Amino acid sequence: VQLQASGGGLVQTGGSLRLSCAASGGTVSASDMAWFRQAPGKERQFVALSRSGGGTSYSNSVLGRFTISKDNAANTVNLQMNSLKPEDTAVYYCAARKGRLALSAARTPGPYDSWGQGTLVTVSA
Repeated sequence: VQLQASGGGLVQTGGSLRLSCAASGGTVSASDMAWFRQAPGKERQFVALSRSGGGTSYSNSVLGRFTISKDNAANTVNLQMNSLKPEDTAVYYCAARKGRLALSAARTPGPYDSWGQGTLVTVSA
């Protein structure tokens, strides 16, 4: 699966952004689709997951502010980010793996075999 992420940018604290990840060569509905982020000098961090067959999961740091969704017709996965904070500043990556992983594994970057190129989100104070 090839992934193309878009939608990053500069936003003020409290603002919103919507990231999109377009998939080709595979179907998002049949895959675990996740967003991770990586800030400078830090490890890649789980953000949100939309599971093959249904269900979502979020990191505690974004729960209640971010929403992940799949558009099966467009074969995309989106991340709506509201109430953004400076600590959300990072490069955001979408990731895909065909099938349904155990939830604990799906919240880690290792099992994913397809990655988008990353899109930068900067939240100013």
